[in-house]
Amino acid sequence: MDIEELLPKEPEQDKPETTKSPLISLEKDLELYAESIREISGEIMMEGLSTNPIFLAHQHVVNIGEIILDRTELNTDWTIQASTVEEFVEKGIITPEKKALFLKNYKKPEEYMCLFVVTPEGANFVFYPYKKGNR
Repeated sequence: MDIEELLPKEPEQDKPETTKSPLISLEKDLELYAESIREISGEIMMEGLSTNPIFLAHQHVVNIGEIILDRTELNTDWTIQASTVEEFVEKGIITPEKKALFLKNYKKPEEYMCLFVVTPEGANFVFYPYKKGNR
């Protein structure tokens, strides 16, 4: 599955090049979301759904995972959806050949949230640390 398949089709619009990076607003939202994401990550692992939770951060509509923090309901900039490495492999975002490499680089979910950040320019995995005091 290509990243384009995750996003709805929208007409391209000319945007000024001077717009701020959306990652600045993501970091702000992650400060608010961190405790909830950590809790849901723990639930995913305790329930045996996966030992490798992945959280999608986006400002659009994506067709993977379940919405856990909706930006429209919370009056924030980013929506977060919960998924797992298994679903990413099933959907073809992580190829079976790359799964072992991904898992080798996967950081401890007790210390880092694994984010799949989706923007109009593309998508990337980011491991964002939980603050030490948020336990």
